[in-house]
Amino acid sequence: MLLKKLVHLQRMNIKKHIPNAITCGNLLCGCLAIVKAFEGNLVWAAYLVGIAAVLDFFDGFAARMLKVSSPIGKDLDSLADMVTFGVVPGVVMFQLIKISLSVLMVDGPALNGWTVYPPSAVAHDGITESASYLSFFESNVSYIAFLIPIFSAIRLAKFNNDTRQTDSFIGVPTPANAMVICSLPLILAYSDYTFIANIYFLSVLAVVMSFLLVAELPLFALKFKHFKWQGNEIRFVFLGLSLVMLITLQFVGIPLIIIMYILLSVINNVFLKKKLNF
Repeated sequence: MLLKKLVHLQRMNIKKHIPNAITCGNLLCGCLAIVKAFEGNLVWAAYLVGIAAVLDFFDGFAARMLKVSSPIGKDLDSLADMVTFGVVPGVVMFQLIKISLSVLMVDGPALNGWTVYPPSAVAHDGITESASYLSFFESNVSYIAFLIPIFSAIRLAKFNNDTRQTDSFIGVPTPANAMVICSLPLILAYSDYTFIANIYFLSVLAVVMSFLLVAELPLFALKFKHFKWQGNEIRFVFLGLSLVMLITLQFVGIPLIIIMYILLSVINNVFLKKKLNF
C-alpha cells in the first residue's frame, strides 16, 4: 500500500512538471530566435517563433488535461511569452527596418536576392549612395520597433491581473502579435509582396500592433473546455478558415488570419450583445 502511494506521488510530481517543461521549450525557441535575428537570419527566427507558438498552445492544454495548473506555471508562461512573443518580434522588426534602409533589390525573390551594403552606404533608386541623405527620422526610425516589447510587457502584466481575461482576451494576445510581425520575413522570402519592405509601412505597423496589444478590444480565446460544436462554434469556424487560408495563401495567410481573428471577435461580440438584449 505504501509503495503504491509512493508511486502515485512520483507520477503526480512528474505530471506537475510536464507543462512547465513545454513552457521552457517555448523560452528556448525565443532565445534561439533572438540569436538568429541578430545574425540576420530572420527566416529561421520566424520558424522558431512558429514552433514556440505551438508549444505555447500545448503547455496550457497539458496543464488543463493533467489538472496541474499552478501560480508558478502561470508566471513562467508569462516570462517565456515576454521573451518569445515580446522581445523577438521587436528585434525582428528592428532588423527589418534596418534592412529596408540598407539593401538593394536584385534578381531573385525578396530577401534571398538582397545585396546588403555597409551602414555607410544605402541603395537609392538602384544606385548605392552615401547615407548622408537620410533624414533624422529615417536614421533612427528602426528604434520604434522596441515599442513592441514594451507594450507586450504591459499587455502580459494586464493579463495576469485582469479578472475579465480568464476565458477571453482584452487586446491582441502577444503570440498573435508576434506571428503577424514574424510572418513578414517569410512573406518577403517566399513571395513577391516586396512592398512591405518599406520603412514607413513597417513603422506604422509597429505602432498599430503595439496599440492593439493593450486596446480594450474583447477577443475570444482558443481554449477548449470540451470539443463539442455547441459552445465552440466560433473556434471551429476560425480554425477551419485558418487552415484553408494557410493552404491556399501559405505565409501570406498568417497576418490575414490575425485580421480575421479580430473581425470574428467583433462579430461575435455584437452577436452576443444582441442575444443578451433579447
